[in-house]
Amino acid sequence: MSTIALVTGASKGIGFEVAKQLGEQGITVLVSARTLADAEEAALKLKEQGIDAVGVELEVTNSGHIAKLAERIAGEYGKLDILVNNAGIWAEAGNTEGAFEKTFEVNTFAPYHITEALLPLLLKSEAGRIVNQSSALGSIGYILGNELARRIATPAYAASKAGLNMLTAYWAQKYEGTPLKVNTVHPGLVKTRMGGEKAELSPEEGAKTAVHYATLPADGPTGGFFYMEDRLPW
Repeated sequence: MSTIALVTGASKGIGFEVAKQLGEQGITVLVSARTLADAEEAALKLKEQGIDAVGVELEVTNSGHIAKLAERIAGEYGKLDILVNNAGIWAEAGNTEGAFEKTFEVNTFAPYHITEALLPLLLKSEAGRIVNQSSALGSIGYILGNELARRIATPAYAASKAGLNMLTAYWAQKYEGTPLKVNTVHPGLVKTRMGGEKAELSPEEGAKTAVHYATLPADGPTGGFFYMEDRLPW
């Protein structure tokens, strides 16, 4: 059976590029989006490029969607090899009411519930990989020592990503000694709706770190925070 990957928030931006680059390696990619229509549209674009892609509905904060998708993956594939928790928001950028709660719901709570639901399937893989798409702004060390971070960081986004980093460490130590590897990555400042047009990297470039750690060999690291090959401070 081929390698099976699920990428959340994969209908556009970095998530779409992560799905594309995984698919180009011959991996079957489950492309998730908040609506089935968006997911299937993205999957069709990948299929047109020769990629084995399947659109799946996943509003990451919807417990019903999570349970239904876990059941579907179990029934159709019997395992999951790669989970990329890519979906995220920066609600404070729009001065949205309740931004703190909404940010944590998507950036921290959702990856926790999705991962916990899919862990039994990931543990059935001979080489399970979990990649949590975080941010350097979730690094306490980076925030304290970097002028750019001090200027652009907002409390909910930074704290939500720091929380995601802790989940990475938690799962990595819990499953130490198994084939499962769990890492957090920083994509860089990417030209997306969140990153803005002044960002330095294209979505294609921003996807590379997540793809690298989603396809680690058996002797690769676990429980780390990375940008490309560099280990970042927690």
